[in-house]
Amino acid sequence: MSHNRYGIVTSKRLGKAVARNKCKRRLRTILARLHGEMHQGFDVVVIPGPAIMRQPFSEIYRILYELLTRARLMESG
Repeated sequence: MSHNRYGIVTSKRLGKAVARNKCKRRLRTILARLHGEMHQGFDVVVIPGPAIMRQPFSEIYRILYELLTRARLMESG
């Protein structure tokens, strides 16, 4: 496989459907921005916790970048 596949799992603990959808939209946007910097050929599943709802976009971006770097999925890491 020459590309990554992404899955985002949101539970009802995050809130009602509007909040879960907002969370998924934010994560999809971040993953799209990071996609070009990532090693390809992986399946990536993101399961956010309730604390994500209190974080600004920039903090979510930083955390996800750090986690992907720690998982050695980023080309720079």
